[in-house]
Amino acid sequence: MTHFMTHLMTQTTDLSRRLPGLVSMPGEDRYTAATGIWAKQFGVAPRAVIHCRTPADVQAAVAAARDRDLPLSVRGGGHDWAGRALCDGVVIDLSAMRDAVVAPDHKSAVIWGGARVSDVTTVTERLHLAATAGSVASVGMTGLTLGGGYGPLIGRCGLALDNMLEAQIVLADGSLVSADAEHNGELFWALRGGGGNFGVVTSMRHRLHALPSVHSGLLIYPFSEAATVLERCAVIATSMPDEFSVQVGIAAGPDGAFSVMVIPTWCGLPEEGETRLAPFLQLGTLLAGKLERNSYSGLLATFDPIVVNGLRVFIETCWIPALDTGSIDTFVTAMKNAISPGCAIVTHDFRGAAARVAEDATAFGLRRDHILIEVLAMFPDRSDSLDDLRHRNWTRSTRKAFAGAMRGGYPNLLGRDDLDRAAMSYGGNAERLIKAKRRYDPDNVFSSAIPLPR
Repeated sequence: MTHFMTHLMTQTTDLSRRLPGLVSMPGEDRYTAATGIWAKQFGVAPRAVIHCRTPADVQAAVAAARDRDLPLSVRGGGHDWAGRALCDGVVIDLSAMRDAVVAPDHKSAVIWGGARVSDVTTVTERLHLAATAGSVASVGMTGLTLGGGYGPLIGRCGLALDNMLEAQIVLADGSLVSADAEHNGELFWALRGGGGNFGVVTSMRHRLHALPSVHSGLLIYPFSEAATVLERCAVIATSMPDEFSVQVGIAAGPDGAFSVMVIPTWCGLPEEGETRLAPFLQLGTLLAGKLERNSYSGLLATFDPIVVNGLRVFIETCWIPALDTGSIDTFVTAMKNAISPGCAIVTHDFRGAAARVAEDATAFGLRRDHILIEVLAMFPDRSDSLDDLRHRNWTRSTRKAFAGAMRGGYPNLLGRDDLDRAAMSYGGNAERLIKAKRRYDPDNVFSSAIPLPR
């Protein structure tokens, strides 16, 4: 056995002694479960996982990793396509910290660091309340929030991060602090858009909104009518109030054939839902789907069947000012050139309440109406490097084909090597964000997070 391997074994054994009952290593079931994230990763083999149950466990985990000079990463929902939940050192696993508790006044909820969106809706929905979340129920609430949080309530309620009122966070020095508008204000500012670059968020307090139901549905139109359907959808969407949002996309169904998806959502007065959304049933030849009153959790479960752990995943992203004729042409042409049924493009709205927040109020860098484009390639792991390359090249070329795209991109979807685009993503907030990083994490302990300006 080499000196290096002996040193590694000594480090991990020491971790187990220092944190009894919390550490798992390769070959153990707990380790396999914690490292089995959504997007299959290659070349990353964590030396150990520390399974935390309390903020004190997280403090001990951060201190133990630092004392041994081991890299660390944080696993919340494990949904980041770039695999930032994993590193070559120690993974701090928050998956046992999934509680969500509604305050007695029903105006907010405390959400623990490992909670998924579904964990939150389970406790809020019975009270006809909702926390602003993303588009998929299985996503981790903390990672979603710290990077932004586009979702179907965005026009009425803003981004997920606009609704975070307070955070409890373990810093690089092991201290546990509270950050809100009155305490550690600069840290609170940076957390809302800067991702997990400043520490481990063990819990958050989120504003809740009254939401007895939503009106929504997944409508399927033929790919041959894609341009017409998308153009008609865009025209109708421009005249809708804040309580409306819509996702559109082109993806393959169970038979492998591509079709157009339209998911309009009304989160205003329930009695208005049917009338508001009726025009979306007339965009073209409706192949399947209906619009109906639904629960918020039901809406967020729409994509759960295709979000399966262990796939190979590549994502590219860009912002466009609007879904216009040029971007629709790019959209359709890219899907005509898709190399497998695992390729898809979907959009996310940014409008209404989200666009009325001042640009410097949070670290999030783009506060004007726009459309987020998400280019995905999801396919089974065949350990085929050529297959990886083909899908990676398709996502990249598709993103670059959106000629009218704005500078930068959504940091939560940028890759590890997208440092130049990250620098542009924060706009006028970049310099302030860099200063916050140097202040709260000068040694870059939390380097396995979304990319920041350098």
